[in-house]
Amino acid sequence: MLAGGTARPAAAASISDLEREKKALEEQKKEADARRRQEQQNYNNASGKVNSIQSEADEVAGEIDEIDAALVETIASVEMIEEEITQKEDQIEETTAQLEEAQAVERQQYEAMKLRIKFLYEKGDTTYLEIILSGKSFGDIMNKVEYVEKLYEYDRKVLGDYQQAREAVEVLKQRLEEEMAELEAQQHELLEEQESLEIILEEKQALYDDYEVQLARARQEAAIYKANIKKQNDAIRKLEAEAANKESEIEAARKAEEEARRAQELALQRQAQEQSDGGQDSSSSDDSSSGGSSGSSGKSSGYASASSYSGSGGKGQQIASYACQFIGNPYVPGGTSLTEGADCSGFVWRVYQDFGYSVPRTSYSLRSTGTGVSYSEAQPGDVICYAGHVGIYIGNGQIVHASTQRTGIKITHATYKEILSVRRIV
Repeated sequence: MLAGGTARPAAAASISDLEREKKALEEQKKEADARRRQEQQNYNNASGKVNSIQSEADEVAGEIDEIDAALVETIASVEMIEEEITQKEDQIEETTAQLEEAQAVERQQYEAMKLRIKFLYEKGDTTYLEIILSGKSFGDIMNKVEYVEKLYEYDRKVLGDYQQAREAVEVLKQRLEEEMAELEAQQHELLEEQESLEIILEEKQALYDDYEVQLARARQEAAIYKANIKKQNDAIRKLEAEAANKESEIEAARKAEEEARRAQELALQRQAQEQSDGGQDSSSSDDSSSGGSSGSSGKSSGYASASSYSGSGGKGQQIASYACQFIGNPYVPGGTSLTEGADCSGFVWRVYQDFGYSVPRTSYSLRSTGTGVSYSEAQPGDVICYAGHVGIYIGNGQIVHASTQRTGIKITHATYKEILSVRRIV
């Protein structure tokens, strides 16, 4: 409640509302923080899953590369074997022709030799002797004998050469056929290896494709969690900004309240100075001490001064009794006159000032003045603080307070609304 014409109950309630709103924003921020932590955990799990799947996919991809390289090498080897087989087939075909030719020449030479041998020896000694004795001299006879022997040896040698050539060709053909068999065996093994590699490659490719599907799904899941984290971060920043704004509004309201209080004090000081300068009589001074902003309270108005209550019970009881004599006077927003009108904090402030105590001018500041006690320990004269309101405890569970503009200063049950604190000034 601000002095100087500001509606303090509304201002105090506004501060309280702002504090509740700020607290609500802080609770929302806590919930958003919890959701963000959960989403972060989900994102971390999803990222770990992505990394795990990626690692397995990379391993399979490496195996695919190795198998593919092996398959390429095997196919190349098969092609080389096929070329070698073709070459061997050509060589075998050529060697077979050579062998057939050698065999034919051998047969021809053998037949020719048989004819010559038959011609020379088939007719017996007479023919042989005729050839030898046909010589004209002994030397001619010896030449004919030597000729016959050389002819025989020549035939044997030629036949032997052709037999060796045929045997060499046969050996070459056999070696080529053995090499051909080895190549065909290698080709068979390589083709089986190629088929096996192709099957393994197909299986590995299917496995890799499955990993790709899993990886895409895991990445999508991680992206969703990441988007949720961003959403929660945005919400948290917004709530933080709103909470900061509420704090600024609270501080501004408190500052305005304090400035209003100071303005009221200055106004009261000026009023007192003006009254002093105007040469008012003692009756007017009594009125001022009893709290009237217009100087109309006091003995001249039928109200007892604060000093007249001394000796009647404790100080708190004296304050309570003094305050009760103003019941029925009006409630004036920002007022501090016990007779012409006061608001709730202005009423408490003036009563205590009349007894020589300096207390805060606002209901908010009164919450922290003096010493806090529990309501069960409340005594007459204690200040009962509510949200945006204060009153003076008079005992028997009742307070006297400047209630509203409609009801003015009156007595009310102390627990008519929630009590925030009880402050003991004396």
